[in-house]
Amino acid sequence: MAKFGLLRNKYWILRHGKSIPNEKGLIVCSLENGVLSEYQLAVEGVLKENNIPIENVRICYSPFSRTRHTAQVAASVLNISLESPQCKVMEELRERFFGPSFELQSHERYADIWDHDEKGPLMKPEEGGESVADVASRLATAVETIEKDFQGCAVLIVSHGDPLQILQTIISATDKAPGEDFKTRVDGVKVASILSQHRKFALHTGELRQLV
Repeated sequence: MAKFGLLRNKYWILRHGKSIPNEKGLIVCSLENGVLSEYQLAVEGVLKENNIPIENVRICYSPFSRTRHTAQVAASVLNISLESPQCKVMEELRERFFGPSFELQSHERYADIWDHDEKGPLMKPEEGGESVADVASRLATAVETIEKDFQGCAVLIVSHGDPLQILQTIISATDKAPGEDFKTRVDGVKVASILSQHRKFALHTGELRQLV
């Protein structure tokens, strides 16, 4: 858990529960496919209650069906309506789009992406895809938006494996980076030596972790 003093909220991150793409061994990273109900959570992926002693909860989640479903489960456990002002869908939290040639392909191709990331996290895996740096930028925008909308809250971010790895990477690095505001610190840590390490922050499906 990072100790980052510039953020006004406390943050937890939750990777979506086991989904149908996980079961089928498919990569579903486009927004077009990601919102389809056929790629939502599998029954066994529905989350159990997490006993988190937090008040003033806010839930911010990716628009993909598997993350929306996970957010719905988490909200119901906490007796919060997903349609209430306490919950916010954010496109910036969507899955990383690796590129058109990866969509609906075997998840074995993740190895190619992560090998690429170690060598060149500032470069896109292919034309039309997102680099690690691209995802870091939109996640920083998401955090800035949350900070503007909510203060003094316990925020649960429901997203995907790669975005949450990258989010942890930049939060961990900004904790020690120079700068008087969050954006300045993030801009300062979007370098290859830091972003190439995002895999060490990997989460299992359905894993909950405190961020700051």
